[in-house]
Amino acid sequence: MPANKAKAAAAAAIAIPLMPEGTKVVAQFKSADGESTGPPLNLPADVTPEQLELLLNQLLEQSEDPIPYSFYVGEDEIIKSLWTDRKDKSTEDTITIVYQPQAVFRVRAVSRCTSTLSGHTEAVLSCAFSPDGSQLATGSGDATVRIWDLNTETPRYTLRGHTGWVLSIAWSPDGKTLASGSMDKTVRLWDPKTGKSLGDGLKGHTKWITSLSWEPYHLNSKANRLASSSKDSTVRVWDTALRRVIMTISQHTAAVTCVKWGGEGLIYTASQDKTIKVWNSSGVLVKTLQGHGHWVNTLALSTDFVLRTGPFDHTGKKYPTEEESKAAALARYKAFKGSKPERLVSGSDDFTMFFWEPETSKKPLTRMTGHQKLVNHVSFSPDGRYIASASFDTSVKLWDGQTGKFLGNLRGHVGSVYQVCWSSDSRMLLSGSKDSTLKVWDIKKMKIKLDLPGHQDEVFAVDWSPGGDKVASGGKDKQLKIWRH
Repeated sequence: MPANKAKAAAAAAIAIPLMPEGTKVVAQFKSADGESTGPPLNLPADVTPEQLELLLNQLLEQSEDPIPYSFYVGEDEIIKSLWTDRKDKSTEDTITIVYQPQAVFRVRAVSRCTSTLSGHTEAVLSCAFSPDGSQLATGSGDATVRIWDLNTETPRYTLRGHTGWVLSIAWSPDGKTLASGSMDKTVRLWDPKTGKSLGDGLKGHTKWITSLSWEPYHLNSKANRLASSSKDSTVRVWDTALRRVIMTISQHTAAVTCVKWGGEGLIYTASQDKTIKVWNSSGVLVKTLQGHGHWVNTLALSTDFVLRTGPFDHTGKKYPTEEESKAAALARYKAFKGSKPERLVSGSDDFTMFFWEPETSKKPLTRMTGHQKLVNHVSFSPDGRYIASASFDTSVKLWDGQTGKFLGNLRGHVGSVYQVCWSSDSRMLLSGSKDSTLKVWDIKKMKIKLDLPGHQDEVFAVDWSPGGDKVASGGKDKQLKIWRH
């Protein structure tokens, strides 16, 4: 152990004195609104969150269908045990344990294919639900983007204009614009309500577009700034209203594979030059994250889901003004993020993933190893508790979203896994694979919940609607499938 690590370990050992055998505390459960639940309880001072959860579910008489909770004493979340995570070790006074439910709503597993929609004449390469889940778009190798009517499950508009494969699509956070990036080196903007193109393609990149990311709604409710990354090793940020480039970010020395616009206004870019770079929203390089030994393919932010859905939550509430939606999006973001920095996970062709907190350090918190082939896709669960990774080694792996620790394997696919997607309550994960199936996994049990065959060939793209009621999938068989409970 290096000297500084040894010192840190010694300091930590001093910081947490050993608990005297049999120490008890008197604790009172309170809800987030400050209402007391049950009587004050005499608990062992090193009680764990799992034990507290059992107790609380019994007190609330919901042991049949327990709800998961997180527990806090003051500012400290109880993660390991009450003794370790509580700064004040006194056992004199009654301590208040505040509990917060996790996703109170439950998403039901999709179990049947309700429609198989043809229309694309080549493989479906990307599919995405709009932020409020009311619209669905797909991009394809036939150079078109299609928008589908979800109520009738029929094709609505075919958006023509690209002259090459449509590699990625992205909904603006207000759901009013759809962007698509193509092999033809352009980014196009569309009005999903009318199916019309908003002007001509945005030109500037000299090679194909690899990924798109809009500025988060709570930072810019006009939703008029879009970042596009390209094989030409640059990232361009566009003003989508004025239809011009605001800035070009060009310090990568190889293709940029992925761009993410984070909740604090930082732009993260992953590249085949083996680095990840962090930029501020004026395009100034803030940090370079190094560690990978091969191309970096994919990035995931702990805030992805809350940024994707912006002001829209599971209640489906609509806000009359832009200010109110912006305030709602900001409140959701703040509530989600708490005081912790945004976390980033990167997956690479070197078979590993790294776990970063780019706001605080350019060194990775941990290196996540275990996959035996390249990591194609990583994704944080909506509540930020888990990370799922999909790899060409046919496995999906599950990791702790706070620490990056390995939790388990989800095995069942017999071909490369291309993409994973979470249900909005973070209790299930969906994966799409080269073996032509989709699989739904139960996260608590770490087992397969449902096998969804139906596609005739490899499944390239999957998405679970933010409301949790529908799943869309597409792939090599040119069909879009919609799945429901």
